[in-house]
Amino acid sequence: MSTASSREPSETPAAASVLGIDAGGTGTRFVLILADGQVLAEGRAPALSGTQLFDTAGEAAADVVLGGIARALPVLPQAMVAGITGYDQALARKMVPRLMQIFGTTEACTQAMSDIELLCHAAFAGDGIVVYAGTGSVAALVDAMGHMHRAGGRGALVDDAGSGHWIAREALRQVWRAEDEEPGAWQRSPLAHALFEHVGGNEWAHTRQWVYGASRGELGALATVVAASAGKDAAALALLEQAGRELARLAQVLLRRYGRLPVAVAGRVFELHPAIERAFVAALPAGCEVEHLQEEPHVAAARMAWRLLARVSGAAALTQTPVTQDARGGPGGPDVPGVPPEQPAVGGALASLA
Repeated sequence: MSTASSREPSETPAAASVLGIDAGGTGTRFVLILADGQVLAEGRAPALSGTQLFDTAGEAAADVVLGGIARALPVLPQAMVAGITGYDQALARKMVPRLMQIFGTTEACTQAMSDIELLCHAAFAGDGIVVYAGTGSVAALVDAMGHMHRAGGRGALVDDAGSGHWIAREALRQVWRAEDEEPGAWQRSPLAHALFEHVGGNEWAHTRQWVYGASRGELGALATVVAASAGKDAAALALLEQAGRELARLAQVLLRRYGRLPVAVAGRVFELHPAIERAFVAALPAGCEVEHLQEEPHVAAARMAWRLLARVSGAAALTQTPVTQDARGGPGGPDVPGVPPEQPAVGGALASLA
């Protein structure tokens, strides 16, 4: 388990702790902190989605993930905020009681929201547009009244253009269309070679078996293969540039609707290859400010949980407690079984909790 200790506890009882959760299609990150800034636990769990609550099997799977997180914590929190992909307020009656039961929090100290709404809070104190591109893609802003406005985020079956899933699907589509027109064309394509190596062979049966056996997140991760091929395959590079333009379209929609605002980008797609962000920026209006998300979403969720606890308890001092510890995840942290080892956490991520 990842633990930390930095200084003498504040006057706030040391038992007061909060939990922040960021649940996505490829994994879930969580952090538990004390009032004095100590990081009691930070780690990863398997993927979690609000859409799992549409049926009993999905509900059971969600409970397994949430229960695994609870068991990984040394103590249960007094307040928690969770950003969950696929979540909306229609699911609140199923999700919030579930979180309360599993983590032992009260209704007043338990808040759930979509992962993109959490990103908006992590990116901006005021108005601003967040464009997220991971397994899926969406743009959103939270206005001064706390209402979220969005563009995209319709899911892979409808759209999600520019996302990792979309990049992977378009790459496979291009390769197999080329094969339809000229059997054997794949042999001249570095991208096709890389894709076929990943799926286990160059026959359609190999692609079909891999695609229909892969999860949404696993298919989205195939975008890394496309990015790795961009230096030697013009088609791969062009596809990444197209992804950047598709993501810029999401920002443009909100800019037209709500006026000139800063834009923040988040998600692993923007880390795949510089061509994606270059095309994204080039497609935006001249002079549009673009920045990168500075705070990890699960850390932002913990910060919001402190505010939630402060409002409920009336202890305004909670929101003024400086936090100096670095967040530490990775091997040795309380990772929940079922996911790959954590990537190195961003040092000092908790410094902005105060």
